[in-house]
Amino acid sequence: MTPPERLTITGPEDILGFIPHSLGYWPANSLVAMTMQGKRLGATLRVDLPGSDTDSGLFRFARTVSEYLEADTEADGSLLVVFSNAAWTHGPGCAPVSGGRPTAANVMRRLLTALETELELSGRPVRDSWYVGDAYWRSAHCSDPACCPFPGRSVDEIRDSRLNAEMVFRGSSVGEDPAAAGRAVPGECRSDAAVTEAEQRWAGEFAPLRASRQQFGQLLDTWARVLAAEPGVILSAGLAGYLRASLRVPHWRDAVLVMSAAGRNAAVQGAEDFGIFGPDAGQPAVLPPPGELPAAAPEEDTDCPPPGYGDVLLGLAPLVPCWERMRALERTFQQLGTAGGGEGGAALLTGLGWIEWCRGRGSFAHALLEQAVVAHPGYRLAELLSELVSRGTLCGWAGRRDAAWQKFEPDAA
Repeated sequence: MTPPERLTITGPEDILGFIPHSLGYWPANSLVAMTMQGKRLGATLRVDLPGSDTDSGLFRFARTVSEYLEADTEADGSLLVVFSNAAWTHGPGCAPVSGGRPTAANVMRRLLTALETELELSGRPVRDSWYVGDAYWRSAHCSDPACCPFPGRSVDEIRDSRLNAEMVFRGSSVGEDPAAAGRAVPGECRSDAAVTEAEQRWAGEFAPLRASRQQFGQLLDTWARVLAAEPGVILSAGLAGYLRASLRVPHWRDAVLVMSAAGRNAAVQGAEDFGIFGPDAGQPAVLPPPGELPAAAPEEDTDCPPPGYGDVLLGLAPLVPCWERMRALERTFQQLGTAGGGEGGAALLTGLGWIEWCRGRGSFAHALLEQAVVAHPGYRLAELLSELVSRGTLCGWAGRRDAAWQKFEPDAA
């Protein structure tokens, strides 16, 4: 996530206070790298600290981080923050312990040296770096006890910073680390027996219509109207079951994801390209429960050629996705609920994970995708996306400032 345009940073505690809001949680055992474009903060990257303490391993890690930051093509500098208690092990010194093994503090210093070298070569030199532990934070380079006494300054200065207060005022909150506790799906989740019963009934009716062009069009109409509804509309159990059952068909699920980001035309054209439609057997489309749909969705612009499914799912096209409609899809998925396992639950968790990955929130995406695989072992889309996230692959939209998701709208002033 990139920061709002009009936030004013007055000191390092403001920068450090922005990071948990950018990620959505307070990181631990992590390296956070932030790009800079002049005096403006750019993208935020969080990765687990490396497991290796060898010079070759640390430089491989640093090279990978540098390659990730190359996605911000406008960056001309970077900032580094190590979130760990390791930098306080054995005090400010870096002498090896007995047996020749380096101390944790020594490894952190060497890691920063490797990162500084790689980022300098990439044209994004490190302008400053800090250590943040559970209780203290300090500059990674200042050793003057007059201005940087060991062990450092209280972390409360970060939590009480002016920028942190402004982010809270704007509606931001800092949650729990998803890697530590699993990612709970927020919102008003539906998991009652009536929804489950409806889902099973609709799934049976959909079974012979998976290749039906008419049914595909009906489903897109239904989803478009649901996504265009005002926030806060509560779906009936019958409609919730209908929508959940539709996601149990993989190419229908993909079409819903693609439509949310790139529009209905992309969903239809992709289905045509994949040849999912078969001969019409004359069986009518299964309609949603009567009288339970929101008003008709507005017509969309049809001038631009629709992108392919693969480009949309990887965030390569369109140039800018419809973040508003993707947020509506997220709200709908949250309301449909993910409890109960099975293909319906796995599809919802996978969709939520994909949206988080599109936003550049890899930790949240990974936790949701892992839950999807638990809900329905072998769920292919969740496994493929999880592999991308685990490799550190960045969604195309998240790598471009003009396309990236903004947690807060820029100020009008």
